[in-house]
Amino acid sequence: MATILIVDDDQQLQRSFEKLLSDEVYTILTAYSGEEGLAIIRSARVDLVILDVNLPGMNGLETFRDMRKISPKLTGIIMTAFSTTERAIEAMKLGAFDYITKPFDIPDMLNIINQAVEAGRLARSRVEMDVVSKTTSSEIIVGQCKVMQELYKTIGRVAPTDATVLIRGESGTGKELVARALYQHSLRASEPFLVINCVTIPENLLESELFGYEKGTFTGALTRRFGRIEQANRGTIFLDEIGDMPLSLQPKILRLIEEKSISRLGGHETIPVNVRIIAATNRDLESAIADGSFREDLYYRLKVVTIRLPSLRERPQDIPRLIDHFLARFSRDMNVDNPGMTLEAKEIVSHYNWSGNVRELSNAIQKALIFSRGCPIRPEDIAHVIEKKSEAHESIDEGYFEEITQQWIRRVLVSKKYGNAFDYLNDRFSSTVMGAALEITGGNKSIAAKLLGLSRPTVQAKIEKYRLKVETSVKEENPLSSESLPEVEDSSFHVVNNSGTDPAKEALISR
Repeated sequence: MATILIVDDDQQLQRSFEKLLSDEVYTILTAYSGEEGLAIIRSARVDLVILDVNLPGMNGLETFRDMRKISPKLTGIIMTAFSTTERAIEAMKLGAFDYITKPFDIPDMLNIINQAVEAGRLARSRVEMDVVSKTTSSEIIVGQCKVMQELYKTIGRVAPTDATVLIRGESGTGKELVARALYQHSLRASEPFLVINCVTIPENLLESELFGYEKGTFTGALTRRFGRIEQANRGTIFLDEIGDMPLSLQPKILRLIEEKSISRLGGHETIPVNVRIIAATNRDLESAIADGSFREDLYYRLKVVTIRLPSLRERPQDIPRLIDHFLARFSRDMNVDNPGMTLEAKEIVSHYNWSGNVRELSNAIQKALIFSRGCPIRPEDIAHVIEKKSEAHESIDEGYFEEITQQWIRRVLVSKKYGNAFDYLNDRFSSTVMGAALEITGGNKSIAAKLLGLSRPTVQAKIEKYRLKVETSVKEENPLSSESLPEVEDSSFHVVNNSGTDPAKEALISR
């Protein structure tokens, strides 16, 4: 539960804030002077302070300056009934989240308070990297496979610099956690960290949210408003889902990176800002550049350093560790004993295709824990969660497959590298299907033939035609029936053609 300190000598305003925040999950502390407010900061953990500029004794700006010396990451909102440009600028220089003129609009104020509390939480909540077992931490990047170890090294090298970073990866792979780790290990760790999701904010509001606006710019713009970029001055701003940023705003982000300056909406003044940009996307930016929805010059400015996060499919050996982490975390959050998970259930979870990556796995573990009734999580508990997910996403998965296949076909056709593109496409797809069938059957040609609805001699002929090298992990003698196919891919099995490339991967990434 977040704690908010209200520092204002107006008792009626104090009561108004208590009433305004009564329905929110906040603890409210009050002080009537700057000196009282400082005493509270020294003795209690405060997540957000809301101060009036005109206080008896120390004024609000002086008070906030001293509060930040005690608690460098303290988030603050400054209020005043007599707004001046100098005071507003001074408040932002001190690191205030926002500067509000009285009287304020209640819904707007509540929204700003909620944003400020979340910004403070993100800045203070530590993100640790799983170099050693720390499954009791609720904010941890879990994984000890080689690719994750390389990720930790990259974060360690890049974080202390001011380099712009582009984080790429599928949805649910932990891009925000990596962005926060970069911030917390940077030289700007005591300054603001603000997150902007370029998808969740409507396009017509995103520009004013980022860059702010001047009084009178549009109907309802009764005062000047500072944007998130100014609020993050000297700190870090994380542009999540930047691949979906409207094309009209991309030149302004480019100017921010190149010139370290912005202009508010409706204003002509050039405002210098000193922020580090970390961006993330799950989009194929190269394709977006090709179709004109993303600027190529911005792309190259963003990717000074590119960090690619692996999907869960690329690091299945980390899944048992993730299971233990989420069980410990959610048990603690729910204030229940950790019931654990049976080995059979862990096997199911470890070999399931988590298309939503770590986020989907986390949700599944949480749901299974809720319905486990204190008993160790069993296969039937996991099967229930997976079955519901599969029903909900079946049509989405088919659509995704069709989209990827169409992209591949278009690339082959447009490249004009193949004289008979139709035969080439048919052969590449057939070899991919054949390779997949052999892989999931452990190299058993008889079972693969049953799966494909072909005769065993036909399968053998296809293997020879596509020059597939089969390393068997399932014996051909007394072949298993198709009903008893192995559910788990054998890591010792691999299908390659004579050139040493994986036909399934090659077919999907052919340019």
